[in-house]
Amino acid sequence: MSAVAPPESPAIAGAGAPSDDELVGRAQKGDLLSFETLVERHEDRLYRLAVRLLRNDNDAREVLQEAFLSAWQNLGAFAGRAQFGSWIYRVTLNAALMLLRSRKRRPTISVEDVPEGTIDQALSTGNSERGGSDWIRRPDDQLASEELKEHLQEALGQLPEILRVVFVLRDVEELSTEETAVALGITVQAVKTRLHRARLALRAAISNYFGRT
Repeated sequence: MSAVAPPESPAIAGAGAPSDDELVGRAQKGDLLSFETLVERHEDRLYRLAVRLLRNDNDAREVLQEAFLSAWQNLGAFAGRAQFGSWIYRVTLNAALMLLRSRKRRPTISVEDVPEGTIDQALSTGNSERGGSDWIRRPDDQLASEELKEHLQEALGQLPEILRVVFVLRDVEELSTEETAVALGITVQAVKTRLHRARLALRAAISNYFGRT
C-alpha cells in the first residue's frame, strides 16, 4: 500500500487504464496490486477530506491507513451498488468521525478552506427569508476583516456535528448533494435540510457581528 502524501493534483486513470470496477473485481480475488492502484487513484482526495476534518497531518494519515485497511478487509462485501470512490470516501469519513469522537474533539474548519462564494450564499439564504438587510450590502473589506474571520471560525466550530460534516462535504469538499447523501448514508432531502441549517447558522453569526459593529 502506498504512503499517503499531501495532495498535489487529482489522480486520473489514463487512457486504456483499467476502470475502478475492473480493479475492484481483481482485488476481490486477492490481487493486492490492483487494490494498491485503487488506493493511489483515490488517496489524494481522501487525504484532503481527512485533513480538513482533523486539521492534523498525522491524524489524517492515521485515518487513511485505517480506512484503507478496513476497505481491504471488507472489499468482499462491496457489491458495486455505488461507485468505489463513493464507498471508500464513506469509509474514510466514518474513520475520521470515529477518531474525533474517541478523542472528544470537534472537527474544525478553517475559514480559508471555504471556497469563495460560500459566505455570500449563506448571506443570501438568510436575506431572502428575512426581506433584506442593510449589512448585506456592506463593503467587501469588512467581510474580509480579521475580526469577522475569527467570529466565523468560532461559528463554524460551534456547528453541531451533523450540520458541520454536511457543510464540510458540500461547501468545502464541494461534493454534489447526491454524493454527500451517499457518503453519509442519508437522504438527499436530509442533506439539503442540514446544509440549509448550517448556512443559516453562519448567516446568523455574520448578522450578529454586524449588529455589534
